[in-house]
Amino acid sequence: MGNCHTVGPNEALVVSGGCCGSDVKQYVYGGWAWAWWCITDTQRISLEIMTLQPRCEDVETAEGVALTVTGVAQVKIMTEKELLAVACEQFLGKNVQDVKNVVLQTLEGHLRSILGTLTVEQIYQDRDQFAKLVREVAAPDVGRMGIEILSFTIKDVYDKVDYLSSLGKTQTAAVRRDADIGVAEAERDAGIREAECKKEMLDVKFMADTKIADSRRAFELQKAAFTEEVNIKTAEAQLAYELQSAREQQKIRQEEIEIEVVQRKKQIDVEEKEIIRMEKELIATVKRPAEAEAYRIQQIAEGEKVKQVLLAQAEADKIRKIGEAEAFVIEAIGMAEAERMKLKAEALQKYGDAAQLALVLDALPEIAAKVAAPLSKVDEIVILGGENNNKTSEVNRLLAEIPASVRAITGVDLTKIPLIQKVTGTQA
Repeated sequence: MGNCHTVGPNEALVVSGGCCGSDVKQYVYGGWAWAWWCITDTQRISLEIMTLQPRCEDVETAEGVALTVTGVAQVKIMTEKELLAVACEQFLGKNVQDVKNVVLQTLEGHLRSILGTLTVEQIYQDRDQFAKLVREVAAPDVGRMGIEILSFTIKDVYDKVDYLSSLGKTQTAAVRRDADIGVAEAERDAGIREAECKKEMLDVKFMADTKIADSRRAFELQKAAFTEEVNIKTAEAQLAYELQSAREQQKIRQEEIEIEVVQRKKQIDVEEKEIIRMEKELIATVKRPAEAEAYRIQQIAEGEKVKQVLLAQAEADKIRKIGEAEAFVIEAIGMAEAERMKLKAEALQKYGDAAQLALVLDALPEIAAKVAAPLSKVDEIVILGGENNNKTSEVNRLLAEIPASVRAITGVDLTKIPLIQKVTGTQA
């Protein structure tokens, strides 16, 4: 279910919420709006004109005089949609007095700051301009709150040090002074008027004399005009004669120039033929030999280039063939070594354990020599035995350890040889 809300001309209705959780706000003034029960929130804000009286006490002016100024301002919330939304954002849910307090503090702040920039005379003598300045400075700030300043006037200005009363006395003295000045100016104006009358009389006489002089001047001008016209005609005749003479002289000069042009053309033809002859001579004596020499040098350079290319190709073929030969030799050696190893393995397999043992025994001296090589640098060896210090038993122990070492190195078990078994005392 829903309710229909009627909105008066001096108030605005803010409807927020709606179906599906919408948070869009609707601003309505001077009409009606529909609101859903339980899911729609409605709030009202006043659009009535608010009267404020900003007051600044003992504020020092630009000259340091402390003044108390009281003004009267008429403000209201603007009804444009964007500005109304701004005002609702600032003041929705607050009463009219709260709105008045916010705007009043803003106006008093601007009033105080402007008082500090003006003199007492500017404030007292031109209150309208002072009020206009306050309104223009404060309007942007309150406008950002959605508030419009309809009017602002200065109601009262006074001070506690009688500065304004002293200023009034000064004004009274100035009025008396102006009155005295006015009497003097009236007497001066009377004298001026009398002088003007005398001047007008003299002007009339001067105008009569001027007209007589003008008539004489007109006669002289007419006479001079006639003389000038005669002189002009005479000068024109003389100029026509001189022009005609100049034309004749120009024709004569033109013919002389044409003769000179013809002579110059003939001279140019001769010079052009001489240039052609010299060009042919240069071609025969300089250009052709130079071209032949350049062609010879070019051919020599191309031959040298071909020679270098052929030498480089031959060197590359030489290196390639040497490489192929070395690769062939390495391949042949490798194949021979592989064949030798293969034959050796087949022989070992063919001869069996006896042959392998023979090979091991042949290698034992070399192994013993390499093992004993570090001992060749030792001057004396002392063998420490057990309790009886029996050297013979210690030697036998070392001999007994040889088969195990050979087996670990070569994989051949020497204990299977009867002679070794007899020396070491082991059993097969």
